[in-house]
Amino acid sequence: MNIENTQSQMRKGILEFCILSIIKKNEAYPSDIIEEMKKAGLQILEGTLYPLLTRLKNAELLTYRWEESSAGPPRKYFSLTEKGETFYKELEQTWQELHSTVNSLTNPTINSTQKI
Repeated sequence: MNIENTQSQMRKGILEFCILSIIKKNEAYPSDIIEEMKKAGLQILEGTLYPLLTRLKNAELLTYRWEESSAGPPRKYFSLTEKGETFYKELEQTWQELHSTVNSLTNPTINSTQKI
């Protein structure tokens, strides 16, 4: 087994949730998303982010607005739609359930390991 491949697959599985979490806080420009992900310790490349943002927009989970930039071409800022907010809440619930389940399996409490 290749550990790097397994780690990559685990990260890909939570990528949408992480990106939507960033956008949920405040509308975001793609480079802002990349920077936030980097600060959190998750690396994402533009070649991965842009197709994902397009897919989320096409699914009507995101919308965007253009803003003129003094340092180059106009910038596209993404925000959640109402449908995106609902989808995010569902992902958040799923994450909480998964997090709880994985924690109970990987960090069993003393009480659950004691024999009666």
